[in-house]
Amino acid sequence: MSLLFLFSMLSSIMAAAEPAGCKIRITDKGLDMLKFETQKFVEEELSNISMPEMRGKEGRFQYTITDVKITELNLTHADLRFIPDVGLLFDVQNSSISLSFHRRILYWFFYDTGNINASAEGVNINTALNLIRDDEGRLKINNITCDAKINRMRAKFSGTLGRVYDFLASFLTSGMRFLLNQQICPALNHAALVHVNSMLETIPVRTEVDQYIGIDYSLIDDPVVTPRSLDMHFRGMFFDLSHQNESLLNYAVDPVIREYDRMVYLALSEFFFDSGMFAYYRAGVFQMDIINEKMPKDLEMLLRTTYFGAIMMLNPALVDAPLSLHLAVNSPPKTSIKTSGATVVMTAIVKVMVLPPGRPPVQFKIFSNQSALESLALIPLQAPLKTMLQMSVVPLINNWTKRGVQIPLADGMDFIEEVVEYHNGFIVIGANLHFSKGLREMITGNNTTQPETNTI
Repeated sequence: MSLLFLFSMLSSIMAAAEPAGCKIRITDKGLDMLKFETQKFVEEELSNISMPEMRGKEGRFQYTITDVKITELNLTHADLRFIPDVGLLFDVQNSSISLSFHRRILYWFFYDTGNINASAEGVNINTALNLIRDDEGRLKINNITCDAKINRMRAKFSGTLGRVYDFLASFLTSGMRFLLNQQICPALNHAALVHVNSMLETIPVRTEVDQYIGIDYSLIDDPVVTPRSLDMHFRGMFFDLSHQNESLLNYAVDPVIREYDRMVYLALSEFFFDSGMFAYYRAGVFQMDIINEKMPKDLEMLLRTTYFGAIMMLNPALVDAPLSLHLAVNSPPKTSIKTSGATVVMTAIVKVMVLPPGRPPVQFKIFSNQSALESLALIPLQAPLKTMLQMSVVPLINNWTKRGVQIPLADGMDFIEEVVEYHNGFIVIGANLHFSKGLREMITGNNTTQPETNTI
C-alpha cells in the first residue's frame, strides 16, 4: 500500500470527520410547499416542447403535419418526494396534454388543409434527480433518470373532409404519441441539468458579509436524503477579508436536528458564532476610543479621583486636561450556548490617557501587580469599565446580528414564523417557507419583487 494512498485515505477520513458549523434540513412539509412551484415549472417547460414536422404517405393519402403546439397541460396527479440516498422524485400519473397542429392532406386530386385538436391521456412521467456536492461545495443535480409514457392519444379532424379522414386518426396519433414521448424526457433533462443547476450556482458558497468579513457556506459532504428530509451540512465559517485563506479548526459540538414538524430547520453551532467573532477580531473591529462627550460624567469623575495623586505628581497643570479611554478586545470573544441561552465572553485592554492641549497624550496604568494599595484603589473602576466594555463592544456584535447574514438558500425562498431552540453547543431555528418568487423567476433571476430576505 503506497504512502500516497494512505495519505489520500487519511485526508478523506479527516474531511468526513469535520463537524458542520451550519446545517439545513428541508422536511417533507417543505417539499409539499415546493411541489406546486415545481409542477408549474414542469408545465411551462413541457409547453415549450418543439415538435418536428411530420410527412408521410398512407395508401392514397399524402400528409404533412406542422405547427404542433401544446395548448394545455393538466398535471393534476403530480407528486414530489424524497428518494433515500439519492435525491428527489417528481412523479406524474394519469394526467393529460392537449395539442393542436396543422394538416395538409392530398388524396388523389383532392387537397385539404385544416387544424387537428388532439389529446394525450394517461400521461405518466417519472423523474429522479440525483443530488450531490460538487467540487466547489455547492448543491448540484448530478444526473437525472426519466421515464415518460403516454397510454393513448386521440385526434379530431375539422374541415370539409373531416369525417373521411377519421380513419387516419389512429395512424397519425400513433406517430404523434411516439414523437411526444421522445420529447418529454429531453425537455426535463435540460430543465434540471441546465436551468435548475444554474439557479443552484447563484446560492453563495463564499460571500462577503460586510466590508470586514465574509462567510464560507460550502457543503462538507453530499446531502443526506431520507424518506422525510433532505439534510445539508455546511462548513459555516466566517473569515477576515484580508486573510481569506486563514482557516479555523472546528472543535465545537456537531449540531443535531431531530425535528420534522416545520418546513425547514437551521442549526448553528458555537463554531459558527466563534468564527464570526474571530474574523471581526482579526479585522480590528473590536476596539474604540472614548473621549469627550462619549465618556459618561460619573466615569470621568471616578477616573480623576483614582488618578488624582498620579496626575499631581506628574504635573499639576494636567488636573483639568481631558481624559480618554482606549478599549481593545485582546483575544477573540468566545460563545457559549446552553439550554438556558447564549453568552459571549470577552476580555479587553483598557488604556487611560490624559490629553494635554498641544502635547502628546500621557498614559496611565489601569492595574498594578506591584502595589496592593494601588490595586485596592482600582477596585471601584471594575464595574464602570465593565459597563464601558459592554457599551463599546456589544453594540458592534448587536449590529452584526441585527443586519444578519445570508443563508444558503435560493433568492426568493424566505423564512417565516421562526422558532429558536437552545441546546448544549448549538441552536436550532425552525421555520416555515414563503416563496416571494416563483421557481421560474428564481431561475431566470428576474427580481421584480422585494430584495432578498433569506437572512438570519
